Amino acid sequence: MGRDFERTDVADVDATPEQLWAAIATGPGIDSWFMGRNEVEGGTGGVVRGAFGGYRSECGIREWEPLERLVYGTDTAPDGRHIAYEFLIEGREGGSSVIRCVTSGFLPGDDWEDEFEAMTSGRALFLRTLVEYVTHFAGRVAVPVTAFGPPIPDWTEAWAKLGAALGLPARIAEGDRVRLDLDGRAPVEGVVYVADDQAVGIRTPDAMIRFMRGFRGPMVAAHHVFTPGADGEVEEKIWGDWLARVFD
Repeated sequence: MGRDFERTDVADVDATPEQLWAAIATGPGIDSWFMGRNEVEGGTGGVVRGAFGGYRSECGIREWEPLERLVYGTDTAPDGRHIAYEFLIEGREGGSSVIRCVTSGFLPGDDWEDEFEAMTSGRALFLRTLVEYVTHFAGRVAVPVTAFGPPIPDWTEAWAKLGAALGLPARIAEGDRVRLDLDGRAPVEGVVYVADDQAVGIRTPDAMIRFMRGFRGPMVAAHHVFTPGADGEVEEKIWGDWLARVFD
């Protein structure tokens, strides 16, 4: 069993093709909106490498057309698994752009539907975060922060706990104003830019904060901190402690 898949996500962005290209085709750019830490060896035949927790990925660059088109993907595994990412940028008058993100490949196994659902939600979240980045933080480089909370037995309850920890009386919704209180730091206010059954994304003046439903696992914090001099290891410890306190 398994399934071939293809998904296209499109967004109008108040950013130039140059700003979008820097975000999708450089390691520091990808670090500032995607997951984990990333490296890019540019050009056709180059490589995009990623590291998220204990997971490592390596994708060969198949098409490299600066400011217009970028395609990269994995080799096909023995079980047939493979995935490819295509980014298409179209500049518009006035300095705005349209970006199309096409994700395609093959998912093996009897549980491909669960993985496909998680992937679909994840790609939508990443595109929204890319839009937030180039709209509000273009030119700034983030420190990526990854922290894992305890296992979640009841996700409805978990999202309610997250809402309470952010100062909300009910389930988190897009557009909500929230308050982040971390030990030893002044409270920070932010706005929710995405909220669904799989993830919550929050933008503050100096960070993009994301809480994601781990695939068969814990609540995952995958943040991007733009504060000058931020230390990734310190941030991961602070957020790991916060997750443990909220969800334990």
